[in-house]
Amino acid sequence: MTESQRPSTSNPVASRNIPPIPPPPPTVTAGTLRQPSQTLEMPSEKNGNRPPMNSAAPPPAASTPAAAHRPGTPPPMASSARPKASTGTTLAQLIREAYDKGYSDLHLGVGETPRFRNRGEIETTQFPETDKETFISWMREVMSEGEIKRFEESLEFDGATQYDFARVRINIFDSLKGYSMVLRLIPLKILTMEQLNLPTVFRDICHYHKGLILVTGPTGSGKSTTMAAMVDYINREMPKHIITIEDPIEFVHRSQKSLIKQREVGMHTRKFDNALKAALREDPDLILVGEMRDKETVNTALKAAQTGHLVMGTLHTNSAVKTIERILNLYSGEEQDAMRVALAESLVSVIAQGLCRTTDGKRAAFHDILINTEAVKDWVKDGKYDEISELMKQASFDGMITMNQSLLNLYQEGRITEETALEMSPTPNEMAQFLRGRV
Repeated sequence: MTESQRPSTSNPVASRNIPPIPPPPPTVTAGTLRQPSQTLEMPSEKNGNRPPMNSAAPPPAASTPAAAHRPGTPPPMASSARPKASTGTTLAQLIREAYDKGYSDLHLGVGETPRFRNRGEIETTQFPETDKETFISWMREVMSEGEIKRFEESLEFDGATQYDFARVRINIFDSLKGYSMVLRLIPLKILTMEQLNLPTVFRDICHYHKGLILVTGPTGSGKSTTMAAMVDYINREMPKHIITIEDPIEFVHRSQKSLIKQREVGMHTRKFDNALKAALREDPDLILVGEMRDKETVNTALKAAQTGHLVMGTLHTNSAVKTIERILNLYSGEEQDAMRVALAESLVSVIAQGLCRTTDGKRAAFHDILINTEAVKDWVKDGKYDEISELMKQASFDGMITMNQSLLNLYQEGRITEETALEMSPTPNEMAQFLRGRV
C-alpha cells in the first residue's frame, strides 16, 4: 500500500474500541514466513515436520519455523499425531489438515470454531473456539509486522504464502465478533486440460495469436484452475512471452517452451491497469489479467487485444452472453455503440464456468462457451443478445455449448444426478425438458 492510499485520519481500530494487536515476543523475527513472490521449489517433508515456508535454504533439522518457538505453541507435528482440540494448534497444522483431507478452504475467526469447505459445503470441526490470542498468533505465522500494521489501519488484508505441499491465498478481515480469516488452498501441481476433462475447443482457443479471451463465473467456480491449465498448455507447447498480473499470485508457473513473468498487485505493481499498460511495452504475446474489475482495466485490455496481443481475463458473471452485457454496461449510452464494435472485433471467446458435485463425491466443471464467429460478431455490434443465445444451442460444430447442454452431458455420462442437473441449471424449466427428451 502506498503512502497516498493509507488513511490520513485516526486509526479505525481505535475508533471502534478494538485494542491494537500486541507486539510479538522479542524472539520472533517478523515476516520470516511470508514470501509470496518466492516460487516453486520447497524442501520435501521429512519425519512429518514442516519446513519453513520461504524458499531460502532450509535451517538445520533441529530448527523449527519462528511460529513454533512462541510460548504455548507446539512444534509442527506429523499428521497422525496432530491434536484435534488444542489451543496450541498452529495455523500450519490446520492448513495441513485441510490439505490431507482434500478440502478447498479453511474458515477461521475469533469466537468461532475452525471450519473447512469440502466439495462446496462448509463442515464443522472438533477444534475449540478460537480466542483472540490464538488468532493473532496465526496472523504472525503468515504476515510480517508491517503487514499487520497495515491491516490494523485498513481492516482488510489480501496475500498468499507457500508451503511445501500447497500454496495458500489469504484474506483477513474484521467482523462483528472480531478478526476473521479465509484461506484458499491452491495445489502446487497444475492440472492439464485433459485431467480437468475440458472440452477440446479450449485447446483451439489457446492457439489464437491475438484477441480477448474471458473466463467467467462466481467465486469458487474454478476459473483460476481453468486459466492455469490453458496457460500451462501454451507454456509447454508454444514459444511465447507470457505476462500475468494477479492479486495475489495463485498458481505458480515455470518457464518451459514459453517465458513466463508473474506480477502481483500490491507487491510488484500498484494497480492492474498500471501493470497492463506497462505490459504493452514488454514485448508480450499473452497477457493474463487476474480480474477485469473496472472500466479502466477493460479499456486497456481491449486496446491490447486490438494491437496484436492475446489477452486473458476473468469476470464474475454467470453466462457468456451476460458477460458481454456486463462489459458494455460499464460505459455510458453514448459510448456503447463504439464499444460494441471494439468488443466485436477483439473478442475470441467467452467461457462461463460452474462447478457441481458428482456422484463419486468429487466436482466437475460445466460450461457456457461462446465463440466469436462472424454471425456472433454482427449480433454483438447490433446488440442482438437473444439471437446469440439461440445460436449457442445449435452451433456445437464451432465448439459452442450452453450450460444446460453441458449439464445434460454430465448426466448422460452418469457423473451427476438429475437433481444436481436441475439445481445447477440457469434455466431449470428448459433443463427439465432436456432430461425428459423433449428438446
